[in-house]
Amino acid sequence: MYLLLLIIAIIVCALLILMVLIQNPKGGGLSSNFSSSSQLMGVQKTGDFLEKGTWILAITLMVISLAMNVAVKSGTEKSGNSDLNEKIQKASKPTASPAATPMTMPGTPQPTTTKPVAPAKGK
Repeated sequence: MYLLLLIIAIIVCALLILMVLIQNPKGGGLSSNFSSSSQLMGVQKTGDFLEKGTWILAITLMVISLAMNVAVKSGTEKSGNSDLNEKIQKASKPTASPAATPMTMPGTPQPTTTKPVAPAKGK
């Protein structure tokens, strides 16, 4: 579904680019390039057609973008990557710390632990 929406969005983007490039920034559009004889064929309303087409394509692109967002969010919930969820759970659990050892500065000798000597019997 996502791939289909992506392809449609790319096509709509290309059409929107072409529609905007065809328009004349002064509002004349294609109708300014034709002489008065071509107004008989209905070119007089070309500017209105291009403007409405631009609006329709822009709104279509926004709707497709929202649909793609919904398709991606619903697709990830359905797939349920259990391996990924397991890794996240393992990473979030605190690990058991090693036996408490005193912190020493690097380069200093490590303190040695000695067992207390039991007193000798018989004295």
